[in-house]
Amino acid sequence: MKSKHLIKLVTAALMAAMTCMTTMVVPIPSPTGGFIHPGDGFVLLSGIILGPFYGGLAAGIGSMFADIFLGYTIYAPATLIIKALAAVTGALIYRHVRKYSVILAGIAGGIVVTSGYLLFESMLLGNGLAAAVVGVPGNIVQNIFGIVLSSLLLPLLKKVPQIRSVMDK
Repeated sequence: MKSKHLIKLVTAALMAAMTCMTTMVVPIPSPTGGFIHPGDGFVLLSGIILGPFYGGLAAGIGSMFADIFLGYTIYAPATLIIKALAAVTGALIYRHVRKYSVILAGIAGGIVVTSGYLLFESMLLGNGLAAAVVGVPGNIVQNIFGIVLSSLLLPLLKKVPQIRSVMDK
């Protein structure tokens, strides 16, 4: 029993690193001070592969470190929470919906990300709703890219025995 938890923990660390790196690989600045990136594909994959707990941790921690390494430290605490919740949401949807589950999980996770950053930027950063709405199209593009990336990578990852062994049934 302990072995499975250790394997999940190690896989979560790997997914956190992959999330961080894919977030950092091509950061395109957005008008609200954030950036658009392919990392949300790994946020969703973290939830799907590892389940809500480990997947949420991997997605949140990996995304948070990318913010820190790229100099967006003001976003880091919000990113930790928002991306973790997106992975948790994606994991739960994926497990309860059979048809088009990656797409629906990605849409649900994307809603969490878009609304989370809208709330953060408008209220906590004090930018106001009008300024925060400017970032919504960028978040939507990022979410779509994450869904496409996850949809392409998940069937390949499911062929890896180590990945299959950690996926919750």
